[in-house]
Amino acid sequence: MNYDILSAFIVASAALAVSPGPDNIYVLMQSVANGKKYGLATTAGLVSGCLVHTTLLAFGISVLIRENERLFFGIKVFGALYLFYLAYKVLRSEASLQLMDTAGFPKKSLGKLFQQGFIMNVLNPKVTLFFLAFFPGFLFSDTMSSILQFYVLGILFMGIAFIIFGLIALLSGSISKYIKTHSKAGIFLKWMQIVVFVGIGIYILLSDK
Repeated sequence: MNYDILSAFIVASAALAVSPGPDNIYVLMQSVANGKKYGLATTAGLVSGCLVHTTLLAFGISVLIRENERLFFGIKVFGALYLFYLAYKVLRSEASLQLMDTAGFPKKSLGKLFQQGFIMNVLNPKVTLFFLAFFPGFLFSDTMSSILQFYVLGILFMGIAFIIFGLIALLSGSISKYIKTHSKAGIFLKWMQIVVFVGIGIYILLSDK
């Protein structure tokens, strides 16, 4: 078992979770509008949906790994290129980070928010595509089955995302106030996303199976 690869995966997952995206912005808005526990319910739903994508990845890609090493290498190259593409999209996007007005924001029960977060994640094909791009470059063992390795990575990713999204929910008031009062926050967060996507893409491209 290669603990250096696992450590790199943890760092990369944390960087991705911190980088502003639709999921953590959604958690922030639910927390600001409805309260911290509602943000935590949203977080739990979003993170739980990752288990579905992990399962699809584990049982689909594991077959390819067993049957064709060249195809698996192609998947890793695709993963790196996809991350570079995401970085390019961020580069072309606006640097400003706008938070919607929470007045009149629909209030839902904790169960409804959990369900909505879960469904949002499961039905988003971009999450499956991202997992396909991200996970194969971090397989960490020559003896453990690839299916089990994907589940270990998936559970680690879910745990890290829950911790960071949970902190966003708990600190939502301060984060929202900071974003509204610091005009350059959007520029910093934009370049943070670009660096994270490019850095992980390079790592995946250069990593060995």
